[in-house]
Amino acid sequence: MKNFMLIFFPVFTLSCYSQPNNWPLNKFEKPTENPILKADSTFTFTDPIKKTIVRWQRADVFNPGAIIKDDKIFLLYRAEDNPAAILGGRTSRLGLAESTDGIHFTKHPEPVLFPDNDAFQEYDFPGGCEDPRLVQTEDGMYVVLYTSWNYKVPRLSVAFSRDLIKWEKKGPAFAKAYNGKYKDSASKSGSIITKMINNKQVAARINGRYWMYWGEHIINLAWSDNLYDWHPLLTETGTLKAAVTTRPGKFDSDLTECGPPAIITNKGIVLLYNGKNSNNQNADSSLPKGTYSVGQIIFDKNNPEKVISRSDKPFLKPTLPHEVSGQYKAGTTFAEGLVFFKGKWFLYYGTADSFVGVAISK
Repeated sequence: MKNFMLIFFPVFTLSCYSQPNNWPLNKFEKPTENPILKADSTFTFTDPIKKTIVRWQRADVFNPGAIIKDDKIFLLYRAEDNPAAILGGRTSRLGLAESTDGIHFTKHPEPVLFPDNDAFQEYDFPGGCEDPRLVQTEDGMYVVLYTSWNYKVPRLSVAFSRDLIKWEKKGPAFAKAYNGKYKDSASKSGSIITKMINNKQVAARINGRYWMYWGEHIINLAWSDNLYDWHPLLTETGTLKAAVTTRPGKFDSDLTECGPPAIITNKGIVLLYNGKNSNNQNADSSLPKGTYSVGQIIFDKNNPEKVISRSDKPFLKPTLPHEVSGQYKAGTTFAEGLVFFKGKWFLYYGTADSFVGVAISK
């Protein structure tokens, strides 16, 4: 993209605590209450497609998005129904939980976003709705980016809500871009760039447009005028333009998958991301092969494609027993939710595709 300039708007620091090594956000502790959300087979739901009662969170709960509403933290978390099915062969639905302290949560009885008899069934069914990232707009609309999984192609999809309970699906994010060129291509993990307003992360317009980082094999940028029709950045030859790629010998040697919504700070645009360690000779020898851990990247405020700094080591990695067991035994701390609450940052993550964990800034 040529001649990229940003309009001016206020820049906010991430918090008031110390920032060692010039990183805006890198010191977290895991409270003893972890994991904070678990599967529960007592929750039932009448599936609108199958016309049967399902125990929608019987198998696992993990990978939550997070948002502040009514002085509470709300988590939109992924729940799977069938413990007998193999990894990736279940139906995922998004449940809602709320908390007044960020650690102890009350779950709503039924999922709020799920495969339905609607115009998007071909994308959402039978695999379901996965891995949400949540933001809000200045006028109070909530926006979720999630993965639609039909057992064939994962697609990054969008839905809107005014109350976090009733959602209006908008469909695949890239359906209209470049005459549908990327409609049927694999896509996931959208991290909308936000700014801090009254301690809340709000979707930020840059030069009149919204922007997001997305992807797992590379990190790409995309822009939108309305938060649901997104246009990936392309190279001059028409391929996806990589802002970030994997690095041999590092914790992100196999995948670089976007985490919670990115935040504009006084240091730059901070993106937390999930790095997967390779399973071959490219692996970081200090981590088990296949491990998912969390790092961060700072992009230039005046050019969201330009990397200023990138962590060589993860600041969050599997250390607790439940983080190295469950569906994904190689070890997983997979971050998707980040909120500023009561003077601290709360980072929510999935553990081994089985539980929800939290780490809190020191």
